[in-house]
Amino acid sequence: MSIRPYRRSDLGLIDNGFEDFYNMIDSFFNDGFTPEKAIKSASFKVDIAEDEKAYTVEAELPGFKKDDIQITLEDGKLTLLVEKKEEKNESNKEKNYIHKERKFSHMQRSMYFKDIDEEGLKASLNDGVLEIIVPKKEIQDKKKQIEIE
Repeated sequence: MSIRPYRRSDLGLIDNGFEDFYNMIDSFFNDGFTPEKAIKSASFKVDIAEDEKAYTVEAELPGFKKDDIQITLEDGKLTLLVEKKEEKNESNKEKNYIHKERKFSHMQRSMYFKDIDEEGLKASLNDGVLEIIVPKKEIQDKKKQIEIE
């Protein structure tokens, strides 16, 4: 049996006013503090596909420009670092914000690849999706036929 947050409505009970109230209390005390939610909110989604010649990494980075993204490769570990800082200008001082979430963003994801061609990496950013092509090294057949005399 695993420990996981639940809503009382998950028990199959018919929702009524009290059930909604309890669900609201459960959400307030549980949802905001779970490590799983913290990881999801402080990260970005990445898909990795593979074919015979390369890996394709696609990362969803809406609102980021290519200057906000840093891609590094060290010993087969590909690291994507994105960072966006709040622009400080006069128009921001004039606005009377009642709620502001877009101040600063710093996220990082790393993934390890084995037997890749480090010189052939290519990256592009289109419509908020970063695509990185990670070519594989050509595996040479090391089998040698020995003739019998």
